[in-house]
Amino acid sequence: MAIRPKTTIQMSLTGSGQTHARTVVKTRDVTALIDEPMIRGGTNLGPSPTETFMASLIGCTNVISSRIAQKMGLVWQNLEVELSAEFNRLGTMLEEEVEHPFANIVMDISVETNASEQELEKLKSDLSKFCPIAKVIRNSGVTITENWSTKSI
Repeated sequence: MAIRPKTTIQMSLTGSGQTHARTVVKTRDVTALIDEPMIRGGTNLGPSPTETFMASLIGCTNVISSRIAQKMGLVWQNLEVELSAEFNRLGTMLEEEVEHPFANIVMDISVETNASEQELEKLKSDLSKFCPIAKVIRNSGVTITENWSTKSI
C-alpha cells in the first residue's frame, strides 16, 4: 500500500522581538533573524521584514521551478534571480494605509537548462500555478513580471 503524503499541514513558527527592530524567528530546527537597517534604528544583522517577504518569493521560485523541471525530466541548474520591487513605504511610516505596498515586482531569472522553448513555456505556466508565494502576491492585485533568460546545456 502506497503512503499518501498529507496535502494540508499546519505550519508553526515563533517570533521573539529582541529590540524594536530585530526579531528572531524559529521554525522546525531553524532560526532566522529579521532586522531593520541602521538608518531605521536596526542593527542590520538580517533582512528587513519586507526584504524577507521578497526573499521568500525568490526562494519559492527556485524550489517550485526546480521541482517542475525535475518532474518534466529537465536539467535545471544555476538558477539566479535578481528582484526589484517598487515599495510604497507610507504604510510602514504610519502616514496612510496603502492597499498595495508593492506596486510592481520584476524578477530577472536566469537558468541553465536543456528545456526546449515549448518545455520552458510549460514550466513557466506551471510555476505561476504552483508557487504559493507568487499566487498570494498576484491574487492581491500586484503584478509580478518575470524576465527569463536561459543558457542551453
